This record gives sequence, C-alpha cells and structure tokens, in this order.
Amino acid sequence: MTPDYAQIESGVTTTAKAVKEAVDANSKVMNVVTSALRESGIAEKDVQTSRFSVQQVYATQEPRTEPKLVGFRVSNRVRVNMHQIDKVGEILDRLVAAGATDVGSISFLVSDPSKALDQAREAAIADARHKAEIYAQAAGLRLMGVNWITEDDGSTPAIPMRAQRETAAAGVPIVPGEDILRVRVTVGFDVAR
Repeated sequence: MTPDYAQIESGVTTTAKAVKEAVDANSKVMNVVTSALRESGIAEKDVQTSRFSVQQVYATQEPRTEPKLVGFRVSNRVRVNMHQIDKVGEILDRLVAAGATDVGSISFLVSDPSKALDQAREAAIADARHKAEIYAQAAGLRLMGVNWITEDDGSTPAIPMRAQRETAAAGVPIVPGEDILRVRVTVGFDVAR
C-alpha cells in the first residue's frame, strides 16, 4: 500500500553555561523552526512536541577527578505530520535553513489501513481454508466448518518496500516507497471421517 502521509522528527539542541541561557537560545531557534513549518503550509495541529530535555554538560575529566559542570544542553524535538509527501524534501530543507540541528526519523505511513487489512484478512482465511482442505483430503477426512479464528495483532511495524516514486527538493531525495500491511490468522476447522 502506498503511504499517504509522512512523519518527520526534527528539533533544536543548544548548549550554554546557564540553564536559562540554553533554554532561551533553544526557544528562539525553535520559534523560527515552527514558524517555518507554518509558513510551509503545515497545520498547527500537525506539529507536536515529542521531547523536551535539559541535561547537565560536564568537562572531560582525567581519571580519579571529580566531574566539573560546564553548562547545560537543551533539546526540543517536534513530530511533524505531513499530508503532502511530495514536499518532504522541501520541508527538510526549510527546517535546516530555519536552524534545526536535528532532522531525521522520517516515516512514511498509511492513514487508514483498515480496507487493506480487511482484504488481507479475507485472503488469509481463504488461504487457511485451502490448506486445511488439502490436509483433510490427504488424511482421509472431510473438512467441516470453522471452529475458531484468532488474529495475531501484528505488533511489528510496516516494512518499507522498493520505491514506487521519488520526490526531491533542492537535492534532498526522499523516497516514500510502499508499506506492506500484514495479517496473520490461525483458523481451527472441524473435521469428520
């Protein structure tokens, strides 16, 4: 199934001697980054803070000496949902130009996989019935009705496959590819002699 939206993780990391300086510097750049996203047509509801952290930074120490605090590192990351996959490269370029220091974790996703999953379920049941008929016939039994069905919830993520189309903006090649949505069912049939 061809993905219909993309998700990008991006953010800003700043370092300063004092927490307030690091937070202020980070906020200033992050405001420019989020403004660039809005100016690019990304809706405010499609931008969400995914992580904010403040960490102490220590100087490199020689063995058996006490660590020396030299500053603070502030990181602010956002998750951006893009409904125009053909603009992913352009948005990446804008994020970097706006001052994002961390751009990556691009995922191509399917917003409504239910129809494709339902088709996969139907195919899985038909395949299970076909195989059960072969086994029953080989064992000299007659296949009766379905006794039970279970579905593996498939907690594994979709697997990107070969690209079907490619988009590029300012030299950033972005390939959305295709996702495979899998369903695994186990079917128990009644048999008779």
